[in-house]
Amino acid sequence: GAAVADGYIASVEDSVTRYLPRLAGGAYDAVTIEQLLQMSSGVGWEEDSEDPEADVSQAPSAILPFLDYMRALPTAAPPGSTFNYSTGETNLAGAVLRAAIGNNLATYLSHKIWQPFGMAADANWMLGAPGGAEYGGCCISATLRDYARIGLFALAAGRTRQGRRLLPENWMARSTAAADTNAGYGYFWWLRPGGAYAALGIFGQMIWIDPGSGTVIAMHGGWPKATDAHLSAHRWALVEALAAIVIGGSQAKLTGVPYGSDMALLVNHGDTPTVLYGPGDVRRAHAPNEFVPVDEVVMAARTLALTALRFCGIDG
Repeated sequence: GAAVADGYIASVEDSVTRYLPRLAGGAYDAVTIEQLLQMSSGVGWEEDSEDPEADVSQAPSAILPFLDYMRALPTAAPPGSTFNYSTGETNLAGAVLRAAIGNNLATYLSHKIWQPFGMAADANWMLGAPGGAEYGGCCISATLRDYARIGLFALAAGRTRQGRRLLPENWMARSTAAADTNAGYGYFWWLRPGGAYAALGIFGQMIWIDPGSGTVIAMHGGWPKATDAHLSAHRWALVEALAAIVIGGSQAKLTGVPYGSDMALLVNHGDTPTVLYGPGDVRRAHAPNEFVPVDEVVMAARTLALTALRFCGIDG
């Protein structure tokens, strides 16, 4: 979005190979940037993180071998016809951006968003090789509070707290609109009920944004598996209960959170966003597959949410 606003990328309808000619002659010839962002390229990719032979495990980390690997992938479906989640394409989107701006991703992020929005701490972005390019879709090491501030940046539609626009005017609306190939997915955002949306990472990482209530919940994760349906269901139960406490009172029922989850919750109230970070660490020394007891989760969630509300001058 920022690169479109700055004129480095003309349009998300541009072909990927316009910016990465090294991919020419492969499956990405007819793929647009928007199709990358919506995971609808039609290029074959196996995402199973527990399979050592899957593409997500086999793809090289250094940028040039990685591009050659992506160029050699087969076409599995016509571009824009089907959804297939691909970590490779999050990294490929980063390569498109890096080529378009002619600079390192970390430098661009720092000067374009990190510093103007007022992130509180420095962050690190892992490289694919010493002195190489950043992983486009992975591995920014930032504090939990700054991850929550990323959520505030999205909530503000890409404006700084002083009102300066850093993204195109309609970017957040467009990026959180449902793709034709998946009603639950936008531009790398997972879409949730009621107009909320989320950035989800492996091992339980999450930034959840609800524009309707002005609420952001961010979580670092330490799940024992990269993805797990049971742990995911537990996480969403927690998020929905926290949101219910903030939005509609404090009687919501919580069912527990996975071991290793840290939380930060932010509340906006009034004309100026108010940022509050609660003591949301509900970890305890349990075995990896155990859960924090329900009563402890309820207490932590109530304390976090009600403290946030009172800080903002709202009775909870």
